[in-house]
Amino acid sequence: MQDQTKIVNESGKQRTDEVAIRELMERWAKAVRAKDFEGILANHSSDMHMFDVPPPFQSRGLDEYTQTWNTFFACAREPVKFEISDMNVTVGTDLAVVAASMLCDGGETTGEKVELAFRLTVGLRKANNRWIIFHEHHSVPATD
Repeated sequence: MQDQTKIVNESGKQRTDEVAIRELMERWAKAVRAKDFEGILANHSSDMHMFDVPPPFQSRGLDEYTQTWNTFFACAREPVKFEISDMNVTVGTDLAVVAASMLCDGGETTGEKVELAFRLTVGLRKANNRWIIFHEHHSVPATD
């Protein structure tokens, strides 16, 4: 019975962590829509690493990450569209992965505003009982 109790407790903890991560991701997306840099940067590690759709190809650290949002907001329409369409969360003891389908507005080089569906993968680690984003990967399918 003790083994089953341990499994149930771990399962309940994973569900609690999953809810916490889902809420963290929803707060992050809400902060993007509000152009709230403090909210966008909250829960990100200082040494975070990101691969993004527009240049630069990769960003390291919060300063470079912040610059990518300046680029995004320069192209985004008002109100800013940044929606999580679908989100899957996989949780371990101290690492978690979020895979999401996203939707935002962006700009083409022609100046035309377009809606962009993209993929988001986020890596999180748990430190001091808090989930921290250490990696983001934004991507779009290749086109011919």
